[in-house]
Amino acid sequence: MQKVKSAQANEIRALKRMRDREIDTTDIPPVIDWSRAMAGKFYRPLRQPLTIRLDADVEGQGKGYQTRINGLLRSAMERATSNKVRPAQ
Repeated sequence: MQKVKSAQANEIRALKRMRDREIDTTDIPPVIDWSRAMAGKFYRPLRQPLTIRLDADVEGQGKGYQTRINGLLRSAMERATSNKVRPAQ
């Protein structure tokens, strides 16, 4: 099994030494259908620590309450931006 890893490591080192245009990519099929592609699928906004005071019964809802609060705030924020007055057309 070690030989496989060594062979792969040698191949990777050889590829690193090559210029992009020298690498043969003809065996990679072109992507023609992008209908199932998702933009931003792996995007995750940065989190910032914040202190808020909550009623005891809100925090008492159990594990995940911070994530639920974040989701509710995000949906309210998105609703507010989509409901902004748009200029007349």
